[in-house]
This record gives sequence, structure tokens and C-alpha cells, in this order.
Amino acid sequence: MPAAPTTAAPAQSAAAEKKSDSVEPQGFTYNADGRRDPFVSLLRRGSTTNEAGKRVAGLAGLGTAEVSLRGTLRSQGSFVGILQGVDNKTYIVRAGDKLADGSIRSITADAMVILQQVNDPLSIAKEHEVRKLLRQTEEVK
Repeated sequence: MPAAPTTAAPAQSAAAEKKSDSVEPQGFTYNADGRRDPFVSLLRRGSTTNEAGKRVAGLAGLGTAEVSLRGTLRSQGSFVGILQGVDNKTYIVRAGDKLADGSIRSITADAMVILQQVNDPLSIAKEHEVRKLLRQTEEVK
């Protein structure tokens, strides 16, 4: 009689293995169904990156907070701004030039106004003006 329980035990363990395999998922797939991907950052969205996920080179890849006004020049009756980016490059800009998050509205002798796009869905204002002042390190005598 001891032989009967030994043949039943392997049959029960095989059934238990099949049951445990069917309960555990073999892989995970995410079905978006029109929803956004929860693992994509909401702060890094926009046109400052290309298809490969790298930042666009030049002035179009720099945001308003990443540039500073280093100088202004008068050229053909209007002012031209000299900007320095976080990449330590210098850019010559005119009114109407585009940045990553806005465009340059106007340039005066001592300031530049940037019309920055607001990407906050809860904000009533969709754009606001940012004024960059020309800071002189020495006083002219």
C-alpha cells in the first residue's frame, strides 16, 4: 500500500506547478488605450528635442532661463542683442527670433523682452513677458 501514495504525490506536484505557472505573468505589456505614458516626464516635453531624444543645437534649443543678455548694438535703425547661453556660446539675436520656449519680442539699449510660452495646463495665461536686463560690471565715467 505504500506504493499508491507515492504515485499520487508526483501527480499532485505536477498539477501544482502548472497552477503556479498560470498565475504568474510571463511578461508585462502596457496598453495605452489613448492615455499618456506614465513614465514620460511632463516637464521635458516640447520641441527642444529631436527624434533621437537629443536637444536641438543652437539658439532654438535654449530656453528663456538658459540665456543672459551680454550686450546690445544698434544696427540699421534697430537694436540687436548679444546673448550667452549655458553652453558658453554667444548668439546674435533680433526681435522675432525663436527660443525653445518663446520668442524675442523687443530689444532696447539696456534690456530685452522675451515672450515665453507657458506649458502649465492649470495656468490661465498661456504666455508671459520675461525681461532680461543688461548688467554692466563697471560704471562708465
